[in-house]
Amino acid sequence: MFLPRTGRIGLGCMGFSQAYGPADDEQSILTIRAALDHGVSLLDTAMSYGGGHNERLVGQAVAGRRDEVDLATKFGIVRGPDGVRLDAHPERVRTYCEESLTRLGVDVIDLYYLHRVDPTVPITETVGAMSDLVSAGLVRQLGLCEVSPAQLLAARAVHPIAAVQTEWSLAWREPEDDIVPAARAGGAAIVAYSPLGRGLLTGALPTEPFGPGDFRAGDPRFAGETLTANLALVDAVKDKASAYGVSTGQLALAWLLAQGEDVVAIPGSRHPDRAVSNAAAAGLVLSPADVDELNAVAPRTAWRGDRRSFAAYHTARGTG
Repeated sequence: MFLPRTGRIGLGCMGFSQAYGPADDEQSILTIRAALDHGVSLLDTAMSYGGGHNERLVGQAVAGRRDEVDLATKFGIVRGPDGVRLDAHPERVRTYCEESLTRLGVDVIDLYYLHRVDPTVPITETVGAMSDLVSAGLVRQLGLCEVSPAQLLAARAVHPIAAVQTEWSLAWREPEDDIVPAARAGGAAIVAYSPLGRGLLTGALPTEPFGPGDFRAGDPRFAGETLTANLALVDAVKDKASAYGVSTGQLALAWLLAQGEDVVAIPGSRHPDRAVSNAAAAGLVLSPADVDELNAVAPRTAWRGDRRSFAAYHTARGTG
């Protein structure tokens, strides 16, 4: 099982390069370093984020601090001049890994994920090539993103899978039905991306329409009456957070960590103060009664909008 060396809250780095509108590289580096300064060790990036920009940025931010960092990156979504495609052919896995190592400026990747399963390649063949990277000392542990239980089982027959990454939050709980128990059965950590519901659970969504380049404009959970209903639930979470003396986002992260010691959250932020606030959520420990109260005011069945209808959009743009 993969767990970060410090805490169970990491930093999702995608937003430094894409998906939420323009970002400033200087501020992005400050944000990464602020997270490291406040107990975050896990940085999550991917070769597809910004077409390599994200890995280079992370590499620049961690230069001289490699021994403080757990570096996770992904391959399998290829972003190029002709658009975005899936490619997990085994003969190209080592090249993708070596290119990521170069961009990151490191000799080994701590956790190397298959970003999405390539439907043209059996997952066993891809994982077989990934296992060769472990043998070569280029990668320490292997992970999979957005897989089915059957795909995870097939992969585990080839090589141990240390982590399974999926979207999971108080506002999106379907992974609890299948992939979470499947990951636990195989001894893998569950790494939750978008644990703040793509900003929804911060209680601080922009009041104006999403700007250019912000992919939430195409997410049905952020539109019309669906968004109105979801924001009402966020208000209920916000009231609970006030009672605890924490932010709405911190309470949402604490709820996720309370789901099990094998859960890791990787919230993203493009501002140092917010990254520090997210990291501090690791210090809020909820009791089973606290979790029950939060589930009662924001029950799973009350959230609206189907993330699954948006999944193809994510993959087609190399997001998540």
